[in-house]
Amino acid sequence: MEVMSKERAQGARLSIVDCDFHPRLTHEQMKPFLTNQWWSYLQTYGSRQRHGQAKGYNYPKIAPQASRRDAWPPNGGTPGSDVDFCREQHLDFYGIDHAILTPLGQSTGNGDQNGELSAALASAANDVQFTQWHARDARFKPSIVVPYEDGVAAAAEVRKRASNKEFKQVFLLSRTAEAAGRKRYWPIYEAAVEAGLPVGIHAFGYGGWPLTNSGHPSFYIEEMTEHATGAQAMVTSFIMEGVFERFPGLKVVLIECGFGWLPSLGWRLDKNWKRLKDEVPHLKKAPSEYIRENFWVTTQPMEETENPDHLIEVMEWIGFDRIMFSSDYPHWDFDDPFTSLPPSLTIAQRRMVYADNARALYKL
Repeated sequence: MEVMSKERAQGARLSIVDCDFHPRLTHEQMKPFLTNQWWSYLQTYGSRQRHGQAKGYNYPKIAPQASRRDAWPPNGGTPGSDVDFCREQHLDFYGIDHAILTPLGQSTGNGDQNGELSAALASAANDVQFTQWHARDARFKPSIVVPYEDGVAAAAEVRKRASNKEFKQVFLLSRTAEAAGRKRYWPIYEAAVEAGLPVGIHAFGYGGWPLTNSGHPSFYIEEMTEHATGAQAMVTSFIMEGVFERFPGLKVVLIECGFGWLPSLGWRLDKNWKRLKDEVPHLKKAPSEYIRENFWVTTQPMEETENPDHLIEVMEWIGFDRIMFSSDYPHWDFDDPFTSLPPSLTIAQRRMVYADNARALYKL
Protein backbone atom coordinates (compact mmCIF):
# COMPACT_ATOMS: atom_id res chain seq x y z
CA MET A 1 0.00 0.00 0.00
CA GLU A 2 1.20 3.50 -0.83
CA VAL A 3 -0.54 6.57 0.55
CA MET A 4 0.10 10.05 -0.83
CA SER A 5 0.89 13.08 1.26
CA LYS A 6 -2.11 15.31 1.89
CA GLU A 7 -0.58 18.07 -0.23
CA ARG A 8 -0.09 15.79 -3.25
CA ALA A 9 -3.55 14.31 -2.88
CA GLN A 10 -5.26 17.68 -2.79
CA GLY A 11 -3.22 18.91 -5.73
CA ALA A 12 -4.07 16.00 -8.00
CA ARG A 13 -7.80 16.59 -8.34
CA LEU A 14 -10.02 14.47 -10.53
CA SER A 15 -13.57 13.51 -9.75
CA ILE A 16 -13.51 10.14 -7.95
CA VAL A 17 -16.11 7.52 -7.14
CA ASP A 18 -14.84 4.73 -4.89
CA CYS A 19 -16.76 1.56 -5.75
CA ASP A 20 -15.55 -0.56 -2.83
CA PHE A 21 -15.63 1.04 0.62
CA HIS A 22 -16.06 -1.32 3.57
CA PRO A 23 -18.01 0.05 6.54
CA ARG A 24 -17.71 -2.04 9.67
CA LEU A 25 -21.24 -2.75 10.87
CA THR A 26 -21.86 -4.26 14.29
CA HIS A 27 -24.75 -6.07 15.91
CA GLU A 28 -24.96 -3.27 18.48
CA GLN A 29 -25.59 -0.79 15.66
CA MET A 30 -28.28 -3.08 14.28
CA LYS A 31 -30.05 -3.60 17.60
CA PRO A 32 -32.61 -0.78 17.04
CA PHE A 33 -33.60 -2.40 13.74
CA LEU A 34 -33.97 -5.97 15.04
CA THR A 35 -36.98 -7.43 16.82
CA ASN A 36 -36.57 -8.52 20.43
CA GLN A 37 -36.78 -12.10 19.19
CA TRP A 38 -33.74 -11.76 16.95
CA TRP A 39 -31.72 -9.72 19.41
CA SER A 40 -32.32 -12.39 22.06
CA TYR A 41 -31.40 -15.07 19.54
CA LEU A 42 -28.09 -13.37 18.78
CA GLN A 43 -27.24 -13.12 22.48
CA THR A 44 -28.04 -16.77 23.05
CA TYR A 45 -26.92 -18.52 19.88
CA GLY A 46 -25.00 -15.99 17.80
CA SER A 47 -24.72 -16.20 14.02
CA ARG A 48 -23.27 -19.16 12.15
CA GLN A 49 -21.97 -18.91 8.61
CA ARG A 50 -21.37 -21.86 6.30
CA HIS A 51 -17.71 -22.70 6.82
CA GLY A 52 -15.91 -25.76 5.52
CA GLN A 53 -15.00 -26.84 9.05
CA ALA A 54 -16.83 -26.72 12.35
CA LYS A 55 -14.18 -24.50 13.92
CA GLY A 56 -14.85 -21.74 11.41
CA TYR A 57 -12.40 -20.35 8.85
CA ASN A 58 -10.47 -23.09 7.13
CA TYR A 59 -7.35 -21.09 6.22
CA PRO A 60 -5.12 -18.60 8.03
CA LYS A 61 -6.41 -15.02 8.00
CA ILE A 62 -4.34 -11.88 7.87
CA ALA A 63 -4.54 -9.90 11.09
CA PRO A 64 -5.56 -7.60 12.56
CA GLN A 65 -8.91 -7.03 10.84
CA ALA A 66 -7.23 -7.29 7.40
CA SER A 67 -6.72 -3.53 7.63
CA ARG A 68 -4.21 -0.73 7.21
CA ARG A 69 -2.28 0.04 10.36
CA ASP A 70 -3.34 3.68 10.20
CA ALA A 71 -7.04 2.85 9.75
CA TRP A 72 -7.72 2.29 13.45
CA PRO A 73 -9.84 5.21 14.68
CA PRO A 74 -8.89 7.17 17.80
CA ASN A 75 -12.09 6.10 19.58
CA GLY A 76 -10.72 2.56 19.91
CA GLY A 77 -13.12 1.00 17.42
CA THR A 78 -12.21 -1.25 14.52
CA PRO A 79 -11.23 0.06 11.06
CA GLY A 80 -14.24 1.20 9.07
CA SER A 81 -16.46 1.66 12.13
CA ASP A 82 -16.07 5.40 12.82
CA VAL A 83 -17.97 7.49 10.26
CA ASP A 84 -16.21 10.74 11.13
CA PHE A 85 -12.75 9.19 11.00
CA CYS A 86 -13.49 7.48 7.66
CA ARG A 87 -14.78 10.75 6.27
CA GLU A 88 -11.62 12.58 7.30
CA GLN A 89 -9.08 9.91 6.40
CA HIS A 90 -10.59 8.86 3.09
CA LEU A 91 -13.34 11.03 1.61
CA ASP A 92 -11.92 14.41 2.58
CA PHE A 93 -8.25 13.50 2.20
CA TYR A 94 -8.66 12.34 -1.40
CA GLY A 95 -11.65 14.45 -2.35
CA ILE A 96 -13.84 11.39 -2.95
CA ASP A 97 -17.17 12.44 -4.48
CA HIS A 98 -19.02 9.22 -3.65
CA ALA A 99 -18.17 5.94 -1.92
CA ILE A 100 -20.26 2.84 -2.59
CA LEU A 101 -20.68 0.98 0.70
CA THR A 102 -19.90 -2.75 0.57
CA PRO A 103 -20.51 -4.25 4.04
CA LEU A 104 -18.79 -7.54 4.85
CA GLY A 105 -18.71 -9.79 7.89
CA GLN A 106 -20.98 -11.94 10.00
CA SER A 107 -23.02 -9.00 11.23
CA THR A 108 -24.61 -8.50 7.81
CA GLY A 109 -26.15 -11.97 7.73
CA ASN A 110 -24.33 -13.03 4.56
CA GLY A 111 -24.56 -16.80 4.27
CA ASP A 112 -25.91 -17.40 7.77
CA GLN A 113 -27.17 -20.94 8.19
CA ASN A 114 -30.37 -19.65 9.79
CA GLY A 115 -32.10 -18.21 6.75
CA GLU A 116 -34.60 -16.11 8.71
CA LEU A 117 -31.81 -14.60 10.82
CA SER A 118 -29.87 -13.88 7.64
CA ALA A 119 -32.84 -11.94 6.27
CA ALA A 120 -33.28 -9.99 9.51
CA LEU A 121 -29.59 -9.06 9.70
CA ALA A 122 -29.45 -8.06 6.03
CA SER A 123 -32.41 -5.74 6.50
CA ALA A 124 -30.86 -4.24 9.64
CA ALA A 125 -27.56 -3.77 7.80
CA ASN A 126 -29.40 -1.75 5.18
CA ASP A 127 -31.02 0.41 7.84
CA VAL A 128 -27.64 1.06 9.48
CA GLN A 129 -26.03 1.99 6.17
CA PHE A 130 -28.73 4.53 5.47
CA THR A 131 -29.30 6.02 8.92
CA GLN A 132 -25.75 5.95 10.31
CA TRP A 133 -23.62 6.38 7.19
CA HIS A 134 -25.54 8.04 4.38
CA ALA A 135 -27.53 10.29 6.72
CA ARG A 136 -24.30 11.60 8.25
CA ASP A 137 -22.56 12.11 4.91
CA ALA A 138 -24.49 11.78 1.65
CA ARG A 139 -21.30 10.84 -0.17
CA PHE A 140 -21.65 7.37 1.37
CA LYS A 141 -24.02 5.42 -0.89
CA PRO A 142 -25.54 2.25 0.58
CA SER A 143 -25.90 -1.11 -1.15
CA ILE A 144 -28.87 -3.41 -0.64
CA VAL A 145 -27.48 -6.34 1.35
CA VAL A 146 -29.62 -9.43 0.70
CA PRO A 147 -29.95 -12.92 2.24
CA TYR A 148 -28.88 -14.32 -1.10
CA GLU A 149 -29.23 -18.03 -0.27
CA ASP A 150 -32.99 -17.45 -0.12
CA GLY A 151 -33.83 -15.98 -3.50
CA VAL A 152 -37.41 -15.10 -2.59
CA ALA A 153 -36.47 -13.34 0.66
CA ALA A 154 -33.61 -11.56 -1.09
CA ALA A 155 -35.90 -10.32 -3.85
CA ALA A 156 -38.33 -9.06 -1.21
CA GLU A 157 -35.54 -7.03 0.42
CA VAL A 158 -34.62 -5.52 -2.96
CA ARG A 159 -38.22 -4.48 -3.58
CA LYS A 160 -38.49 -3.10 -0.05
CA ARG A 161 -35.54 -0.75 -0.69
CA ALA A 162 -36.03 -0.04 -4.39
CA SER A 163 -38.01 3.16 -3.88
CA ASN A 164 -35.09 4.68 -1.94
CA LYS A 165 -32.85 5.87 -4.77
CA GLU A 166 -29.87 6.32 -2.45
CA PHE A 167 -29.34 2.55 -2.54
CA LYS A 168 -27.15 2.04 -5.59
CA GLN A 169 -26.81 -1.71 -6.08
CA VAL A 170 -27.90 -5.13 -4.89
CA PHE A 171 -25.03 -6.65 -2.94
CA LEU A 172 -24.00 -10.26 -2.46
CA LEU A 173 -20.82 -12.31 -2.08
CA SER A 174 -19.18 -14.58 -4.62
CA ARG A 175 -18.90 -17.85 -2.68
CA THR A 176 -22.49 -18.99 -2.82
CA ALA A 177 -23.82 -22.40 -1.79
CA GLU A 178 -24.49 -23.19 -5.46
CA ALA A 179 -23.10 -21.71 -8.66
CA ALA A 180 -24.42 -18.15 -8.90
CA GLY A 181 -26.09 -18.69 -12.27
CA ARG A 182 -28.47 -21.35 -10.91
CA LYS A 183 -32.18 -20.61 -10.94
CA ARG A 184 -32.43 -20.47 -7.14
CA TYR A 185 -30.78 -17.04 -7.40
CA TRP A 186 -32.83 -15.77 -10.34
CA PRO A 187 -35.44 -13.98 -8.17
CA ILE A 188 -32.61 -11.68 -7.01
CA TYR A 189 -31.62 -10.82 -10.56
CA GLU A 190 -35.23 -10.32 -11.60
CA ALA A 191 -35.81 -7.90 -8.72
CA ALA A 192 -32.59 -6.03 -9.50
CA VAL A 193 -33.56 -5.53 -13.14
CA GLU A 194 -37.05 -4.50 -12.04
CA ALA A 195 -35.53 -1.86 -9.76
CA GLY A 196 -33.04 -0.69 -12.37
CA LEU A 197 -30.12 -1.61 -10.11
CA PRO A 198 -26.85 -3.39 -10.89
CA VAL A 199 -25.86 -6.47 -8.89
CA GLY A 200 -22.52 -6.02 -7.15
CA ILE A 201 -20.80 -9.31 -6.32
CA HIS A 202 -17.85 -9.03 -3.96
CA ALA A 203 -15.13 -11.65 -3.63
CA PHE A 204 -15.42 -13.76 -0.48
CA GLY A 205 -18.38 -15.44 1.19
CA TYR A 206 -19.64 -18.39 3.15
CA GLY A 207 -20.69 -21.10 0.71
CA GLY A 208 -19.20 -23.83 2.89
CA TRP A 209 -17.15 -25.39 0.09
CA PRO A 210 -13.36 -25.74 -0.21
CA LEU A 211 -11.72 -22.99 -2.26
CA THR A 212 -9.91 -25.43 -4.54
CA ASN A 213 -10.79 -28.60 -6.46
CA SER A 214 -8.56 -30.50 -4.04
CA GLY A 215 -9.74 -29.29 -0.67
CA HIS A 216 -8.84 -26.44 1.63
CA PRO A 217 -5.70 -24.35 1.01
CA SER A 218 -2.83 -24.03 3.46
CA PHE A 219 -2.07 -20.33 3.14
CA TYR A 220 -3.78 -16.96 3.11
CA ILE A 221 -2.04 -16.11 -0.17
CA GLU A 222 -3.95 -18.98 -1.77
CA GLU A 223 -7.23 -17.64 -0.46
CA MET A 224 -6.42 -14.20 -1.87
CA THR A 225 -5.64 -15.70 -5.28
CA GLU A 226 -8.92 -17.61 -5.22
CA HIS A 227 -10.76 -14.30 -5.48
CA ALA A 228 -9.86 -14.42 -9.17
CA THR A 229 -10.19 -18.14 -9.86
CA GLY A 230 -13.54 -18.30 -8.07
CA ALA A 231 -14.79 -15.32 -10.05
CA GLN A 232 -14.00 -17.14 -13.29
CA ALA A 233 -16.28 -20.00 -12.29
CA MET A 234 -18.97 -17.53 -11.25
CA VAL A 235 -18.87 -15.62 -14.56
CA THR A 236 -18.97 -18.91 -16.45
CA SER A 237 -22.04 -20.00 -14.49
CA PHE A 238 -23.87 -16.73 -15.18
CA ILE A 239 -23.30 -17.13 -18.90
CA MET A 240 -23.84 -20.87 -19.33
CA GLU A 241 -26.98 -21.01 -17.20
CA GLY A 242 -28.55 -18.42 -19.51
CA VAL A 243 -29.01 -15.67 -16.91
CA PHE A 244 -28.44 -12.90 -19.46
CA GLU A 245 -30.82 -14.42 -21.99
CA ARG A 246 -33.51 -14.43 -19.31
CA PHE A 247 -32.49 -10.99 -17.96
CA PRO A 248 -30.71 -9.18 -20.80
CA GLY A 249 -30.76 -5.90 -18.88
CA LEU A 250 -28.92 -7.35 -15.87
CA LYS A 251 -25.69 -5.52 -15.01
CA VAL A 252 -23.16 -7.34 -12.82
CA VAL A 253 -20.23 -5.65 -11.08
CA LEU A 254 -17.29 -7.87 -10.12
CA ILE A 255 -15.87 -6.27 -6.96
CA GLU A 256 -12.37 -7.10 -5.72
CA CYS A 257 -12.07 -10.02 -8.12
CA GLY A 258 -9.28 -8.58 -10.27
CA PHE A 259 -9.78 -8.46 -14.02
CA GLY A 260 -6.59 -9.63 -15.74
CA TRP A 261 -8.14 -13.06 -16.23
CA LEU A 262 -11.22 -11.89 -18.16
CA PRO A 263 -9.76 -11.94 -21.70
CA SER A 264 -8.36 -15.48 -21.38
CA LEU A 265 -11.63 -16.69 -19.88
CA GLY A 266 -13.52 -15.14 -22.78
CA TRP A 267 -11.21 -16.80 -25.30
CA ARG A 268 -11.53 -20.23 -23.66
CA LEU A 269 -15.30 -19.98 -23.36
CA ASP A 270 -15.65 -18.92 -26.99
CA LYS A 271 -13.45 -21.80 -28.14
CA ASN A 272 -15.47 -24.37 -26.22
CA TRP A 273 -18.80 -22.80 -27.18
CA LYS A 274 -18.01 -23.06 -30.90
CA ARG A 275 -17.55 -26.82 -30.50
CA LEU A 276 -20.21 -27.54 -27.88
CA LYS A 277 -22.92 -24.94 -28.50
CA ASP A 278 -25.56 -27.61 -29.10
CA GLU A 279 -25.39 -28.37 -25.35
CA VAL A 280 -26.42 -24.80 -24.50
CA PRO A 281 -28.87 -23.81 -27.27
CA HIS A 282 -30.27 -21.06 -25.04
CA LEU A 283 -27.09 -19.03 -25.64
CA LYS A 284 -27.68 -16.78 -28.63
CA LYS A 285 -24.17 -15.33 -28.93
CA ALA A 286 -20.56 -16.01 -28.04
CA PRO A 287 -19.76 -16.01 -24.30
CA SER A 288 -17.28 -13.16 -24.69
CA GLU A 289 -20.12 -10.93 -25.90
CA TYR A 290 -21.99 -11.44 -22.62
CA ILE A 291 -18.79 -10.57 -20.75
CA ARG A 292 -18.44 -7.30 -22.63
CA GLU A 293 -22.11 -6.36 -22.44
CA ASN A 294 -23.22 -7.44 -18.96
CA PHE A 295 -20.18 -7.22 -16.67
CA TRP A 296 -18.32 -4.34 -15.04
CA VAL A 297 -15.15 -4.66 -12.95
CA THR A 298 -13.52 -2.67 -10.17
CA THR A 299 -9.82 -1.90 -10.22
CA GLN A 300 -8.65 -3.18 -6.85
CA PRO A 301 -6.75 -5.51 -6.63
CA MET A 302 -5.30 -4.67 -10.02
CA GLU A 303 -2.85 -7.10 -11.59
CA GLU A 304 0.67 -5.70 -11.98
CA THR A 305 2.32 -6.79 -15.22
CA GLU A 306 6.05 -6.72 -15.94
CA ASN A 307 5.29 -4.92 -19.19
CA PRO A 308 2.81 -2.08 -18.45
CA ASP A 309 1.50 -2.27 -22.00
CA HIS A 310 0.09 -5.73 -21.30
CA LEU A 311 -2.20 -4.35 -18.59
CA ILE A 312 -3.41 -1.64 -20.96
CA GLU A 313 -4.21 -4.30 -23.57
CA VAL A 314 -6.29 -6.19 -21.01
CA MET A 315 -8.17 -3.01 -20.11
CA GLU A 316 -8.80 -2.31 -23.78
CA TRP A 317 -10.21 -5.82 -24.28
CA ILE A 318 -12.61 -5.37 -21.36
CA GLY A 319 -13.42 -1.82 -22.43
CA PHE A 320 -12.50 1.34 -20.57
CA ASP A 321 -16.22 2.00 -20.17
CA ARG A 322 -16.53 -1.13 -18.01
CA ILE A 323 -13.76 -0.44 -15.47
CA MET A 324 -14.42 1.48 -12.23
CA PHE A 325 -12.03 2.67 -9.55
CA SER A 326 -12.10 1.04 -6.12
CA SER A 327 -9.85 1.47 -3.09
CA ASP A 328 -10.91 -1.41 -0.80
CA TYR A 329 -10.63 0.96 2.18
CA PRO A 330 -9.72 0.21 4.99
CA HIS A 331 -8.06 -3.08 4.09
CA TRP A 332 -4.33 -3.74 4.07
CA ASP A 333 -4.13 -3.93 0.26
CA PHE A 334 -5.88 -0.56 -0.12
CA ASP A 335 -5.21 1.23 -3.43
CA ASP A 336 -4.33 4.92 -3.28
CA PRO A 337 -6.50 6.75 -5.84
CA PHE A 338 -3.59 8.72 -7.26
CA THR A 339 -0.95 6.01 -7.56
CA SER A 340 -2.87 2.85 -8.47
CA LEU A 341 -3.79 3.43 -12.13
CA PRO A 342 -1.24 2.90 -14.92
CA PRO A 343 0.53 6.22 -15.61
CA SER A 344 0.11 5.81 -19.37
CA LEU A 345 -3.68 6.18 -19.23
CA THR A 346 -4.97 9.25 -21.01
CA ILE A 347 -6.90 11.92 -19.12
CA ALA A 348 -10.07 10.75 -20.85
CA GLN A 349 -9.45 7.15 -19.76
CA ARG A 350 -8.70 8.25 -16.20
CA ARG A 351 -11.92 10.20 -16.01
CA MET A 352 -13.86 7.17 -17.18
CA VAL A 353 -12.26 4.83 -14.65
CA TYR A 354 -12.19 7.25 -11.72
CA ALA A 355 -15.78 8.46 -11.94
CA ASP A 356 -17.64 8.63 -15.25
CA ASN A 357 -18.37 4.89 -15.55
CA ALA A 358 -19.60 4.65 -11.96
CA ARG A 359 -21.72 7.78 -12.34
CA ALA A 360 -23.42 6.26 -15.37
CA LEU A 361 -23.92 2.81 -13.84
CA TYR A 362 -25.04 3.95 -10.39
CA LYS A 363 -26.91 7.04 -11.62
CA LEU A 364 -24.93 9.37 -9.39
